[in-house]
Amino acid sequence: MAISAADVKKLRELTDAPMMDCKKALEEADGDFDKAVQILREKGASASAKKAGRATKEGIARIVLSADRKTGAGIIVECETDFVSRNDDFKAMVNKLVEGMLAAGKAGGDVVVDGQSVSDHITEAVGKIRENIQVRAAEFFTASEGQLAAYNHHDGKWASVVTYTGDNADAAEKVAIQVVAYKPEYLKKEDVPADLIAAELATQTKRALDEGKPEEVAKNIAQGRVNKEFYQATVLLEQLIYTDNKTKVTEFLKQNNGGDVTAYTLLAVGQNAGSEEAEA
Repeated sequence: MAISAADVKKLRELTDAPMMDCKKALEEADGDFDKAVQILREKGASASAKKAGRATKEGIARIVLSADRKTGAGIIVECETDFVSRNDDFKAMVNKLVEGMLAAGKAGGDVVVDGQSVSDHITEAVGKIRENIQVRAAEFFTASEGQLAAYNHHDGKWASVVTYTGDNADAAEKVAIQVVAYKPEYLKKEDVPADLIAAELATQTKRALDEGKPEEVAKNIAQGRVNKEFYQATVLLEQLIYTDNKTKVTEFLKQNNGGDVTAYTLLAVGQNAGSEEAEA
């Protein structure tokens, strides 16, 4: 049957698929709109499979919180190009998915948002955008004690959340910014593996010996450098808060009624996400 331009336009408005794909789908479906929509979805799945091997180094990391700051959801959706990651439709899709996870109380590809799964939304997006798009991480956060504070960096590529027990949300949000700015590997000193500390002590001892220091002096210098340089570089609570680069995060929280930070998560586009949680 003949397919009119009006029908093609209508299908495009329904699916946002390319015009030629809409025309072909309608022809294949003999003008049946429901069948045409299904055909486009199947073609989107096929396109997704073909593009799955392509590198995804761009995208968006985003975290959203409930009104009471007791729960939150985070997502990393990656794509191939910066052009797509800056597209308003792509941004809207990512936000819809993470908000849907928050509303559902869980995270993952099987979460249903606006009547279809997150995985199906991604498959449709691949069909429309013609790039490999992947959900690289999806997490749901719960503060059994205290509350959550989150930070989404302006470039969209970094997001963080911390769990805190104090009364100052602004102080906790500054610690969330700290997580993005300084990217700690551990929450507290006790979390650092003993073998890693031993290796760092050995490195710093050799460094002091190479500087001409006596062995006993070199050991003391090495311990001091581990305490000051190594821990401040890798441990969140030992870092100097970015607001003044003088005060440790733990002291900053005490001074501002921020309580304790007991966990954190960092989401990053193009990299592995990192999280640390205090022992119960």
